[in-house]
Amino acid sequence: MSVKDLVENTIKENKIAIFSKSYCPYCKRAKSLLTSKFPDVQTKIFELDEMEEGGEIQNYLAEKTGQRTVPNIFINQNHVGGCDSVTSLDSQGKLASLVSA
Repeated sequence: MSVKDLVENTIKENKIAIFSKSYCPYCKRAKSLLTSKFPDVQTKIFELDEMEEGGEIQNYLAEKTGQRTVPNIFINQNHVGGCDSVTSLDSQGKLASLVSA
């Protein structure tokens, strides 16, 4: 499976898709927020630093979204950005409706 297919299928098949790095504090914060608030929502997390094709995935995500950094988060097939975007959506009360859409 190509990197593009892996990314696109992951986004399509999961309500929440998080492209992360295991050591990143922003990734940890976003993953913790999403998995604790929505424990029953189908979520897929890729730790790019632990994957052979992690660099290629990050390059494809940069092309797709214009965002080079992690976490790179998709909810219901929509790119929402990174940690700041998710925490901002949560503090505005918009995150739950985005997830349940």
